[in-house]
Amino acid sequence: MESSEKAEAGRTIVLASGGTGGHLFPAQALASVLEARDWKVHLFTDKRGLEWQDRFRDGTVQEIASSTLTFGKPWQLPRQASQLISGFRQCLDQFKLLTPQVVVGFGGYPSLPVMMAARYAGISSMVHEQNAVAGRANRIAAGLGNARVIASSFEPLYGFSAAQMKRVKLTGNPVRKQVIDAARPYNAPPADALFNLLVFGGSQGAQFFSDFMPKMIAELPKAVLKTLRVAQQCRPEDVDTVRQAYEAAGVTALCKSFFEDMPELIARSHLVICRSGASSVAELGVIGRPAIYVPLPHSLDNDQLRNAQSMEKAGGGWVMLQNEMTPQETAAVFTRLRFDEADLTRTALAASAHGRPNAAELLADEVEKLARERLSKDTAPE
Repeated sequence: MESSEKAEAGRTIVLASGGTGGHLFPAQALASVLEARDWKVHLFTDKRGLEWQDRFRDGTVQEIASSTLTFGKPWQLPRQASQLISGFRQCLDQFKLLTPQVVVGFGGYPSLPVMMAARYAGISSMVHEQNAVAGRANRIAAGLGNARVIASSFEPLYGFSAAQMKRVKLTGNPVRKQVIDAARPYNAPPADALFNLLVFGGSQGAQFFSDFMPKMIAELPKAVLKTLRVAQQCRPEDVDTVRQAYEAAGVTALCKSFFEDMPELIARSHLVICRSGASSVAELGVIGRPAIYVPLPHSLDNDQLRNAQSMEKAGGGWVMLQNEMTPQETAAVFTRLRFDEADLTRTALAASAHGRPNAAELLADEVEKLARERLSKDTAPE
């Protein structure tokens, strides 16, 4: 094959991702940048990820057989391993057709057969870790899968060996275009102006906040309540109860199970109370809003706690542990912040400094660097 033909064949990148938003949002953001740079991008994911087909180009999203390894239930491991092996073979067949130059893993067990097939086929690979603690799939991909680059969203990054840490490149966590477009300067309101509070979390976060926030609101002084406006994500079954609790306290509140315009709500907020999943922390950093982070208590490897601590260390937020929170103490913290314009402004600026709106571009740079190295190797004279 002539060099020009090889270069044309090498304009393809495969992304491998678990089927949840935390993995797929950064994959989608990277795909947009790479496509703008004239790369063909294919996404390999599981059945859940197929729901994202409309966010990628037609025919570029493929379901790969996979399974989560449940080491606590060893009797299920043979079936799970069989699924992963089936996905591995699938990937090898697809690689022959697509001839990708680079494979990028975004974590989640569906990425594992893709990353292992890339190593077997001799294709350059890298992983992107969204959290401050490496997920199990990315740890395996960095080890057995021999990923050449580990792109990190947080500093410090936990979970990789000392040798693997030498491959780490800090890029940040890519966010959606809607998040970047929503970013604007923060203005802390004076004491007599309306104060917008946003509360959100995942399914488990929504349940906790639905129970906790009405109790906290009941402890707030009238001076805070009279200017407070709340937008809160709740479980569907909690929406009416939470709204009624706010009404009883004389607070105007928008309570919904899902907000389509979350980036805009973040931008309008003066303070956010939320969980500290990787995407949430990244979006709050890019938009630049102060937040009280309440990490999910039993998140795997305490990744949410590490995420929140990274932002707190940078001065961009405050960490409160769920099992230590009381309505009275939280109300006291909230009241202090409500009337401390300087602290809110400092924290918003620090959150913005922690954010990386160019994360997708930085990640794309690393992908293209690997691709150039691969092309140089392939076209080198014998």
